[in-house]
Amino acid sequence: MNTAAPLLSVKGLVKHFPVKKGLLQQTVGQVRAVDNVSFDIAPGETLGLVGESGCGKSTVGKTILKLIDPTAGEIWISGTRIDGLSKGEMRGFRRQMQVVFQDPYSSLNPRMTVRDIIAEPLRNFGIAAGGELERQVAELAQKVGLRAEALDRFPHEFSGGQRQRIGIARALALRPSLIICDEPVSALDVSVQAQVINLLVELQQDFGLSYLFVAHDIAVIEHISHRVAVMYLGKIVELADRAALFKRPQHPYTEALLSAVPVPDPEIDRKRIILKGDVPSPINPPSGCRFRTRCPLAFDRCTTEEPPIREVLPGHHVACHLREPAIH
Repeated sequence: MNTAAPLLSVKGLVKHFPVKKGLLQQTVGQVRAVDNVSFDIAPGETLGLVGESGCGKSTVGKTILKLIDPTAGEIWISGTRIDGLSKGEMRGFRRQMQVVFQDPYSSLNPRMTVRDIIAEPLRNFGIAAGGELERQVAELAQKVGLRAEALDRFPHEFSGGQRQRIGIARALALRPSLIICDEPVSALDVSVQAQVINLLVELQQDFGLSYLFVAHDIAVIEHISHRVAVMYLGKIVELADRAALFKRPQHPYTEALLSAVPVPDPEIDRKRIILKGDVPSPINPPSGCRFRTRCPLAFDRCTTEEPPIREVLPGHHVACHLREPAIH
């Protein structure tokens, strides 16, 4: 387990979006997209953040990057708290934190060549110019597997996987310490997904990067992550080392997610856990445990008392009344 001081520390992160109605646009409720989320990411570590669509995992990433402002909580990067900083004050931290977006086409300017797309962050921060700029752009393109002749072409001339490589090269340009990967392979073919994930792993080793890897596909999360956080309806319900979580999940929701992963061996008979009902609305989440309306193991206490996330095994945290806290 990595005991180094965390590169990123998120404490009690909250993001609520107001619901407005009527002619006067009065606030009539709140979408509780993220509700009291906490985790750390160590230098060189990948934390996988997984959950169903709409659970708030992408909002966590955008809030950390200050693309949207948090409602409450603390965000620390390299020992400095950034959640209250202005746009001007955040500029210096933009070099440390970059993002790879879900859609590799809409995240690239269609009027710019690949050369200009990769060079743009270097120009914005005055890091390189002239021949040195050209050298760095060519080096970045080579690192992500793009040929030299590709630099003078436009995004529409590439496949989805190649476009995502362009986005990764742009994110690498400023030599960040943390990259938020927001569903970076969900729009790609399965064979291309593997190539991009392997590329991200290689780059992590070469540059000492830390990743927050957001995805809804738990099989992808298993391949790339060191630790995994499982999110449901705005809250983290389980957080553990990858091997421990996949071998011995502690939360009923995690068990259901893992039961849905296809097994390549036809001799293995895996029992699928089918969750009843739909995910409740984040505007009016259930009382007590948010998962109780779909949980096959729910009992009376789940209706009235919200389970805190606590350590039930060494390094293994879960929010469930069925799990007793570890005794140290």
